[in-house]
Amino acid sequence: MEKAEKRKKQLEAQKCNTPVFKKHQPDDRFKFQPLPKPTGRYPYHLNVQDVLPSVNNEQMTFHILGDTGSMRNPDFIRHVVAAMESQYEASTGNESTPQFLYHLGDVVYNHGEASQYRKQFFEPYQHYPAPIFAIAGNHDSDVNPESETRYNSLDAFKAVFCDTASRTVPFSGNAERKSMTQPHIYWTLKAPLAHIIGMHSNVPKFGIVTPEQRSWLVQELITADRQRPDKALILCIHHSPYSADINHGASIPMIDLLESVFEETGVRPDVVFSGHVHNYQRFTKSYAHGKPVSFIVAGAGGYDELHAVAMSDDQNFTSEKLQFEGVNLERYCDDQHGFLKIKIEKNNKQLTLSGKYYTIPHVSRFRYDAEPEPSLADEFCIFL
Repeated sequence: MEKAEKRKKQLEAQKCNTPVFKKHQPDDRFKFQPLPKPTGRYPYHLNVQDVLPSVNNEQMTFHILGDTGSMRNPDFIRHVVAAMESQYEASTGNESTPQFLYHLGDVVYNHGEASQYRKQFFEPYQHYPAPIFAIAGNHDSDVNPESETRYNSLDAFKAVFCDTASRTVPFSGNAERKSMTQPHIYWTLKAPLAHIIGMHSNVPKFGIVTPEQRSWLVQELITADRQRPDKALILCIHHSPYSADINHGASIPMIDLLESVFEETGVRPDVVFSGHVHNYQRFTKSYAHGKPVSFIVAGAGGYDELHAVAMSDDQNFTSEKLQFEGVNLERYCDDQHGFLKIKIEKNNKQLTLSGKYYTIPHVSRFRYDAEPEPSLADEFCIFL
């Protein structure tokens, strides 16, 4: 056991501690899919108290994760959901009870088909006792060219998350969980203690954001900034701007997009959450002026294949990019599934955002006698 632990530490010491760019990647921007029409009115806001009247201006707690769908092995997402459910049972009635789940995309694989939602979403979450909000991932947004039933990008996602009224979803298997009423594919969740801006980064490997959405983001950041420091400003996007993993690496297009908007508005969020990469990574980016910003990848929500952090001597990657200046990988977990629990609270006029990342140990798929106990793998606190 000691030898295995020693070997693990040796491997960790050889891994990258900065974002990486994956070399020799094909250009797949042709996979871009046109966005559907909104179901709500501009500027696409949803007040959390319209869904959860109990949310107050003293404390808010929620789960956040991404990349949960799996066509091959649903056991991992079931274990993750069971662990989140156990936190409800253990904290019912006190301030640490999670109030909702925010999903960072890739709810279903591989092509966003309605036929996959029952197995990959409604059944695993059938006992999760809270509302689920979401942004779409690249797999949710894709279209299967071999499908016998023709459909448009995000048709099923819209039926589940962007409905005009909460109702039974026709392809849910008559599930008790009803549709959510998000106003568009990109949208803002307004809460007493936070603005959570959810973006849509489409299908291509490194993401694409339309000019219309960029203009919307500019206005959302300016609007949200006016309510600081009384509210946290959280930005969520499926494609990870910064990553050190071997499957995707960092997304230069998403970095350039966000940093150009931050520069134009003079506004930076308190934290940026993303998925797409199937692991957990917490980066800190320092700026010449202003406080650092946390960029957190939480894409190990259930898809069976996890993505390892790259070795520093791997010639398929480089960290020599101007966009990576001032960005450091503070913590990661690339060999276990997991989820985040976020708490925002106001105490003596001080607003803080704290997070805890829990991992689920891998167990045999033939063991159903007990759910594995989650372990605390990382925690952080941001003073707002």
